[in-house]
Amino acid sequence: MAWIASPGFTAEEHHTVTPAEEVTFQPGPPTLPEGAQIAVLLGHPAEEGAFVIRLKFPAGFEVPPHHHSKEEHLTVLSGRFGMSTGETFDKTGITPLSPGGFVRIPAGHPHFAWAEEDTVVQINGMGPFDIIYVDEADDPRIN
Repeated sequence: MAWIASPGFTAEEHHTVTPAEEVTFQPGPPTLPEGAQIAVLLGHPAEEGAFVIRLKFPAGFEVPPHHHSKEEHLTVLSGRFGMSTGETFDKTGITPLSPGGFVRIPAGHPHFAWAEEDTVVQINGMGPFDIIYVDEADDPRIN
């Protein structure tokens, strides 16, 4: 991540430039099923304030029904990403989004997701960002 300096401004007041080749993915957070990878581009999703993350999912990856305490803004960057609302995982009739597709999920709104092929999405939001599974048995932190 590169900070672009402007005279008279602090580091927090500068804009940030992150070339694509500097986006580094690491194993996903423990809140997601195994196989997810994460790259944090801005802020920290577990802390107060704005954050931007990218998540990389392998083909066939699924996130069981869940919700968040805060609104989620998701953009598909590559692959095919399916997302729908409800407390039951049912892909029937849902057309996955292609690159450029966008989803806004309000706080507390149950939804589920899947990747039809290797997929990268970007999530912009306000932290702390959480994931609360509809069925506690789906939470990988307790399994």
